[in-house]
Amino acid sequence: MAAANLEKQGWARFDNLARRIIEGWALLGGALLVIIALMNTWSIISLAVLGFPVPGDFELVQMGVAVVAFSFLPYCQLKGANVTADIFSAGASRITVAVFTLLAALVAASFSVLLLWRMSDGMVSYLRYREVTIILNIPQWIAFPPILASLALLVLAAGVTLHEAIMEMRPGKPASPDLN
Repeated sequence: MAAANLEKQGWARFDNLARRIIEGWALLGGALLVIIALMNTWSIISLAVLGFPVPGDFELVQMGVAVVAFSFLPYCQLKGANVTADIFSAGASRITVAVFTLLAALVAASFSVLLLWRMSDGMVSYLRYREVTIILNIPQWIAFPPILASLALLVLAAGVTLHEAIMEMRPGKPASPDLN
């Protein structure tokens, strides 16, 4: 009994830490999105007033938005905000919803591991061939580390939601309105 309680406390600490890291990562992604929007606004004002935009603004937007999009994926997985088919689960039992959540977590983990593997190869390729952006000469590999970190956090988020689904399927568990 005491060992089970210690295990539960250990999981609770791990779950809390994972959630805080994922939420912090999403907030950093949001901050980057604000910076991109401000830079884009400055570029438009600069074009209107001075006659020229911020050099390479589209390169920065392209790389930044890719990083931002990936940074939100773990948070979406954690909150169950990825693509869902609520029409199928609206009237479903708690167990059925938990099974759907479990399957979704497995799919998310599988795809994130696959993407992590392939994106790692992509980064190595960009490092090997030293490709840079056309105007600013920024190495193109530079966007990959935060994207890879996002994918690793997506694996973590999928693990957390997988655990939640398994706990929800336990016999004798009282009905809860939501898994998140």
